[in-house]
Amino acid sequence: MEALKTVTISKRAELAARGGHPWIYGSEIKDMDEGIAPGDMVKVLSSKGKFVGTGFYNPHSKITIRIFSTNANDRFDEAFWKRRAAYAVDYRLQVMRKEDYDCCRLVFGEADQLPGLTVDRFGDVLSVQVLSLGMEKRKHLFLDGLIEVLRERNLPVSCIYERNDVKIRELEGMEQYKGFYHSPLLAPEEEKTLVDIVENGIRYTVDVENGQKTGFFLDQKFNRLAAASIARGRHVLDCFTHTGAFALNAAKGGAASVTALDISEEAVHMAAHNGIINGLPIQAVRADVFDFLTELDRTKNHEYDYIILDPPAFTKSGRTVHEAFRGYKEINYRAMKILPRGGYLATCSCSHFMGEELFVKMVKEAARDAGVTLRQIEFRQQAPDHPILMTVPETYYLKFFLFQII
Repeated sequence: MEALKTVTISKRAELAARGGHPWIYGSEIKDMDEGIAPGDMVKVLSSKGKFVGTGFYNPHSKITIRIFSTNANDRFDEAFWKRRAAYAVDYRLQVMRKEDYDCCRLVFGEADQLPGLTVDRFGDVLSVQVLSLGMEKRKHLFLDGLIEVLRERNLPVSCIYERNDVKIRELEGMEQYKGFYHSPLLAPEEEKTLVDIVENGIRYTVDVENGQKTGFFLDQKFNRLAAASIARGRHVLDCFTHTGAFALNAAKGGAASVTALDISEEAVHMAAHNGIINGLPIQAVRADVFDFLTELDRTKNHEYDYIILDPPAFTKSGRTVHEAFRGYKEINYRAMKILPRGGYLATCSCSHFMGEELFVKMVKEAARDAGVTLRQIEFRQQAPDHPILMTVPETYYLKFFLFQII
């Protein structure tokens, strides 16, 4: 067991922590014991010396302490980390459909009281990303416990692949790398980086080594079903298609035609491949979405009566949110100009900084400038395997709207 040293925080930080927010910034630390090393667990105290929680300390990070426990009686041994794994797994087993459990997010960082940790399940392969130093130092305790928890529930694990090839790790004082996680519980001969999954009845080959982030975007699972539910007979343009997931769901939903658009040649090949292996007719096209929509508008081409906009995050900080607002507005404005009366628009943002209120404001302005009226069909968020903590607004990031142009 680690002997925990103490850190005293400001009244403001105490109020936020007791309100359920786990982050404490360097400027909010008022006093601390000597000899606390980066990645250590620390006991967090109020200005009056009362226990607030236990967190990971890292002076290299702007978020200097990440609280992961508020129980003063917790002992941070193997059993603790295995319990955390069980909480995360059993939550997904409860809220996800049985057929979705082979491809879902098992751990969503702070929302599972596991700061900076992401674990996605693709069949018997787990894809892991660790973005906090404290979690990095204890990942073997958690991951070995997770393997045991899954196997106890008759859920196979053949290997774990670490996707720690992201620059944000350097801000935490960690190196970037990717590769297999090694444990006595795993056999090296079972290691693999390509795995087939089925989502919404559609098969995909996931590359956990080279795919985006952990290999595949799972958060839009049920939004894709919603988009597909109104696709029958429509001529669909899926923008920023990536793996072709929205396009394939639309085709499966009975669309008359589907064009999948992406600027990445690799993404276009992947979308086309996924269309072929599923026997779903989609046309994958390499093009810049902004230029493509602008040209359709310029030539008054109205061949598409259903447009899906699923762009990457145009902003990853509050400083650039105004530029992102303009980018979101431009593509939505162009799509609304192109769509005929009675056409449909699916539009979303995966940026936390582009909050719901700001996103709605953008949509309204785009509709006003395009001279159209929007009839809202549905509003959705991320799938429940990416849970939102009401006390941690940063866990809410995905906004998804379905509209009709009237």
